[in-house]
Amino acid sequence: MAMFKSKDEDGEVFDGGSDKMNTIIGKDTVISGTMEVSGTLRVDGVVKGDVLVSDTIAVGPTGSVEANVQTKNAVISGGVKGNIHASERVELQAKANITGDLVTKSLVIEQGAVFHGNCNMKQVPATPNVNIGASAPPKPEAMRMPIPPARAIPETADKTR
Repeated sequence: MAMFKSKDEDGEVFDGGSDKMNTIIGKDTVISGTMEVSGTLRVDGVVKGDVLVSDTIAVGPTGSVEANVQTKNAVISGGVKGNIHASERVELQAKANITGDLVTKSLVIEQGAVFHGNCNMKQVPATPNVNIGASAPPKPEAMRMPIPPARAIPETADKTR
């Protein structure tokens, strides 16, 4: 998969996703509601609501996402407040600031990234058709060790004690 690279205001290289970028949310743009994107989404502005992306979501250094995100890959260099479910990979770049839970197969966190939440690294659905507004899946029941039955204490031959 070819990656696109652009420079942000500070001259840092931002690695964002495939060359099949379908949607760009510009720096001064605010989007509210549910977004469904086929392909790649780059966010340099603000997105609020739920986001479904079939390929990669790239949140640039000026980008802010206040949403639950369902995607294949996520490359975060800005801020995200919400849960991210990525079927393949999540990359938190040095300036990333994440508040929410991550579910993914592969996680990369660069030095300097801030992550407040839980991470569950397991297989997730490959297609973003999951109801992302639903509550988190139930946690597995705690493992219980069977308690062995009490054993009788053998009596000793000397009962004078």
